[in-house]
Amino acid sequence: MIKRPRELAQILKTLSVFPVTGVLGPRQCGKTTLAQKIKADYVFDLENPRDLAKFENPQLLLEDLEGVILIDEIQRKPELFPLIRYLVDNNKKQKYLILGSASPEVVKKSSESLAGRIGYVELGGFSVNDVGGSAWRRLWMRGGLPRAFMAADDSKSALWRENYIATFLERDIPQFGIKIPAATLRKFWLILAGYHGQVVNYSEIGRAFGMADTTVRKYIDILSGTFMVKVLQPWYVNIKKRLVKNPKIYIRDSGLYHSLISVNAWLELAGSVKLGASWEGFALEQLARALKKSSHEVFFWRTHAGAELDLFWQDKGKNWGVEFKYGDAPVMTKSMHIALADLNLEHLWVVYPGRETYKLSPKATVIALQSLVLKFYS
Repeated sequence: MIKRPRELAQILKTLSVFPVTGVLGPRQCGKTTLAQKIKADYVFDLENPRDLAKFENPQLLLEDLEGVILIDEIQRKPELFPLIRYLVDNNKKQKYLILGSASPEVVKKSSESLAGRIGYVELGGFSVNDVGGSAWRRLWMRGGLPRAFMAADDSKSALWRENYIATFLERDIPQFGIKIPAATLRKFWLILAGYHGQVVNYSEIGRAFGMADTTVRKYIDILSGTFMVKVLQPWYVNIKKRLVKNPKIYIRDSGLYHSLISVNAWLELAGSVKLGASWEGFALEQLARALKKSSHEVFFWRTHAGAELDLFWQDKGKNWGVEFKYGDAPVMTKSMHIALADLNLEHLWVVYPGRETYKLSPKATVIALQSLVLKFYS
């Protein structure tokens, strides 16, 4: 069993502040397992037919209960949100812990019905801090979804991930408003995997599917809302250089990305032309999650002349940046010099898969992924 003390502490802290705590994340990311450690006074799983039947008269069921009430798979009955608002306003001895596989519609309804009463905790798969420094390569290869990571071997992990993708395409996505066949959806996701780490071209994707740009944006927004895809927005300021203003796109879980590009073992990944893009996506997701704990919003930066920075954020009035490089000994590049100057960076870190930390310049440092992630979690 892999412990997740940071995530557990975040849930407990949110429970202490809000009458309702929502834990959201992709299917099978460990929400239920982690919530069980809270030891709620009452537990209802809406995927259990017996528990679902109890909610035929939800007010009679819930109104006299006291303590922490856990409701799992809340997306199955979003009509509960107005009732929960009424109950927590009239029964100060109740706390609700609600779990859900993220749906943009569920998030919208809960935010509207429970405004000021609900705090959210976003839970992803395992992080490098969860699995430890010696297992980061397995985490990169298999992804962070617990059953994929802990499978007996790479082939069993690949089989589990393939079935996960099929279930997501055939069962989950139609519930989110995408009304096209599963085979077409798989093609759509494969095309997005081809854009992994690149600036997205909505028109190009639209032409491939015979759909409008606005529809492509809608579908990508839905995948982003279900934590399957990260849409990384560009940072641009009013300077003389022409800047890229379309977002970059990533498949958030590295294991699912590898399944989509048919790479299912380390030697296959090591020889793949997608190796650099895979490293960038994996390392970016790990670091972005660490920064989100401190409420930092992250961006990328790129000029039409080719200068770029993979990750950019602001903190305490200063600008910070990260480049992701898969190599034994990264060196200073012209693009890094331009980013340092144009963005007035306080510091630039170059994240690579090695162990040593060394300076490239007074304001640029090469560092291992886990070392930098720990810096921002601490």
